Amino acid sequence: MSKKHILTLTINPALDKSTVIDRVVPEHKLRCKNPSCEPGGGGINVSRAIKKLGGQSVALFTSGGPTGNILDSLLQKEEINHRAIPIGDWTRESLAVLEESTGLQYRFNMEGPLLHVAEWEEAIKIVCQEEPKPDYIVGSGLLPRGVPENFYARIAQTGLDIGARVIIDTSEEPLGLALAGHPFMIKPNLRELGMLAGRKLESPQERENFAMEIVAKGRCDVVVVSLGAEGSLLATRNGLVRLKAPEVAVMSTVGAGDSMVAGIVTGLVSGKTIVDAVRYGVASGTAAVMSPGSELCNLHDTERLFPLVAMAS
Repeated sequence: MSKKHILTLTINPALDKSTVIDRVVPEHKLRCKNPSCEPGGGGINVSRAIKKLGGQSVALFTSGGPTGNILDSLLQKEEINHRAIPIGDWTRESLAVLEESTGLQYRFNMEGPLLHVAEWEEAIKIVCQEEPKPDYIVGSGLLPRGVPENFYARIAQTGLDIGARVIIDTSEEPLGLALAGHPFMIKPNLRELGMLAGRKLESPQERENFAMEIVAKGRCDVVVVSLGAEGSLLATRNGLVRLKAPEVAVMSTVGAGDSMVAGIVTGLVSGKTIVDAVRYGVASGTAAVMSPGSELCNLHDTERLFPLVAMAS
């Protein structure tokens, strides 16, 4: 594995709790099993998946209150290299409830803390001053209250200033604004791609044309459009590549997107071409959906699936 430095940034991490109940019924006290707790949030999950794939990264995240302390201890337990940015408000929690009688999962995501200007500016300052300088910066996840919607554009610009390739994985307005900072790569899904276009992209041709248009206009170098079970589209200045995901039994889609990003950046730092790195990302995302609950990808399944990720005509 190359010694290139990967930094992930999670401005709105979460303490992810999950539990199981026989049946969800309104107006009753529901007796749940004791919850399990995991560190969560886009960038943190990317760092966790990178480690599962045999790589190393540093997870930079905001942390406040008792939930922030628990999040820190969970990352220590998983031996994830990390740095916490102290904030005054509490780190958010999320709750996933599996209803055993139906197999349905209910997911409750809290909005998160309110960050002061000095707190989110500290995140940008740390990214700028990180030593050794990162080769790749992954900015992933939704923004908490108080953080301007052009935050990821500032991270992308910071990456340009220090010579790092920035990968942005977010949605809504922050994703569109991030392109003003000229990131190296964005990873929208179909809905998010339509949001960037300002219209519903009805046909595969429309989607492909718009992905190529983003690159042609110099807004970023690489667009990877996640198509779920269908695979992905890869748009670069060299053209468009369609990648087909292997067919597997889907246990859970939770964590597939973060695993895909982890696979791509792990592939890039190991010297893979952009096409093979994205193929590795598709394999990683596919490996994640084979696992139950919120489990991320694993190295064995990713390596086994990688040769099966084919370029579609």
